[in-house]
Amino acid sequence: MPYFAAQHSLFRAYDIRGSRQHFTTDFIHALGYAFAHRYHAPSHSLSLVEHDFDNSIIAPHLTHRTPSQKAIVVIGYDVRRDSDVIAQNLATILIQCGLQVIQLGLITTPMMVFWAEQYQGHGIIVTASHSARDILGIKWLVNHQSPSRDDIQALYRQVIHQQLTQRSLYNRMLEKSGLHEHSLQKTDVDTINVRKTIVVEDNQKNHKALRAPRHVVDNPISNQQMSLSPEQVATCYIDAIVQVFKELYPHNNQPTTHTFGHTSTQLPFTKLDLMVVIDCMHGATSHIAPQLFDRFCHRVIMLNDTPNGDFPTGNPDPTEPNRLTQLQQSVLYHQADIGIAFDGDGDRLMIVNNMGQTVTPDHLLYLLAKVILTEHPAVLVQSQSPPQVLFDIKCSHHLPKLLTALGSEPIISKTGSSLMRQQMQNSAGRIVFAGELSGHFIFNDSRFIIYDDAIYAALRLLHWLAANSANRLNATTNLADIIHNLPDIVSTADHYLPLPTNAVTDCSIVEQLTRLCLYLQQLIEAAAALSTHSTHQAFSTCQRALCSCSIKNLPISIEQAKDLLPVGTKLSCIDGVRLDFAHGFGVIRQSNTSHNLTARFAGDSMAHLQDIQAKFAALCRPFDETLAAQIVAIAPQ
Repeated sequence: MPYFAAQHSLFRAYDIRGSRQHFTTDFIHALGYAFAHRYHAPSHSLSLVEHDFDNSIIAPHLTHRTPSQKAIVVIGYDVRRDSDVIAQNLATILIQCGLQVIQLGLITTPMMVFWAEQYQGHGIIVTASHSARDILGIKWLVNHQSPSRDDIQALYRQVIHQQLTQRSLYNRMLEKSGLHEHSLQKTDVDTINVRKTIVVEDNQKNHKALRAPRHVVDNPISNQQMSLSPEQVATCYIDAIVQVFKELYPHNNQPTTHTFGHTSTQLPFTKLDLMVVIDCMHGATSHIAPQLFDRFCHRVIMLNDTPNGDFPTGNPDPTEPNRLTQLQQSVLYHQADIGIAFDGDGDRLMIVNNMGQTVTPDHLLYLLAKVILTEHPAVLVQSQSPPQVLFDIKCSHHLPKLLTALGSEPIISKTGSSLMRQQMQNSAGRIVFAGELSGHFIFNDSRFIIYDDAIYAALRLLHWLAANSANRLNATTNLADIIHNLPDIVSTADHYLPLPTNAVTDCSIVEQLTRLCLYLQQLIEAAAALSTHSTHQAFSTCQRALCSCSIKNLPISIEQAKDLLPVGTKLSCIDGVRLDFAHGFGVIRQSNTSHNLTARFAGDSMAHLQDIQAKFAALCRPFDETLAAQIVAIAPQ
């Protein structure tokens, strides 16, 4: 069996994540060396050089930059048990490989990104985000970029290659020394610490990063490791956010000062006259949210704001059904203006309005897009083309029309916040905002980091709500009133279904469904163009020579095709199968993070929702009867 074969499942679409048992000491060490390989060659111009094994078999080394040129990597961790230990082990290995390391301690993922942006864009955080307590994980940046799916798989191959290389060198060492493998203890083997030689070309991309206060960033790092105090880590992050709102609302600035730790900072403006309830779900935001929101709001009520990796109130995932019950009850009890919930590492946001109702991510995406589009940053004013707003394939069918009415160009995207960030970074500033149904929201208006920072997104919403209310002459418009004016839908949750396995075909269920929908679409178009065709004529879904689907010859009449895909139905296949009907939509896709299908259905009424579920069930039934029954059985939220 290959080295770390069991760990392959940890390497997912966006990060490394999985069962605690797979995060062995050996695996963490191998992963550390693979990360060192990446950080020594961020420009992808890395070339491996054969080592002079005869001269340095015992102590091979990494060829790296001079001290002034060494790559700097920031490292943090979340509240989970063993996250801090893994972070320390990774830091130790990176230092051994000649890298500079800045230890940030307990932080959110966006805070890691913020600090990485102050240096060279390299960062690691040990976190499993919103997952259950028995799950561990790692997220990272290389040269300001989140890893793609291909990057993550390449990292796994590097881990395997690392182990194979070390084993080969170890065997050659034994041959050279005249020893046999069984004559060495395991501890002896571990101390050999064999590494590859790496030639590095310092060819980093130019990047305009948001700068933290100069008294922190410009301090030279004389040693290979530096640990910042919690006060330093928090203060710089808070001050950067304060600066955003000082620029957005300069007329509200006041000369009073507030002391935090060893730093005195000017208050951004008069505190918002809002009562806010915040649920940290015992995650990493517990460490920063209280002092940050106290800086901006008069009245803040905190829930579950003690960091606890056992997550006693449940998984730190605010999108789970009934997970916001405590927050809803607290909003109603205190008659608060808004309730805010964060996930375990602070990159997911959910909102409860003043009536204790959960704001759907579709509506929240629209509101946050409106925030950025109505605050008129200079980049939007100067642009000759409409700004683009990115939304994932599981979002409401009403969203494109709403975004268009705001003066933006709506762009549908594959699911995945990392994919969205990459699109934004490559859009030359054209994409100004992105959001997805799972609660990830990203601002790109040159004011803050391009990352899904849930705390920052919540503060942008709070300030917009306060400004919107202040601009109303005779009445206060609360969040429930604003939401009431948006189109309502009846929707299922983002539902997970077991992934069917079909031994008789090499096509996945999603591939088969895609081919069927494309065929039906072509059939309807051909029938419309050739009116002489009999409306009762049957066609085959695909050609036997070109397809290995389990259904090779599925007779479908034109009437059946039009019933399944009525005229005007829009088909999107960028990420699974999405069908937009006149009064709703449905989507089925393969999950990026588990061996499941994810499905969501929505309609303008219950009848529309049930009709759409029935259509998807009919489309799936030829391939899997069980899946069809599961689709029909999904209940609305």
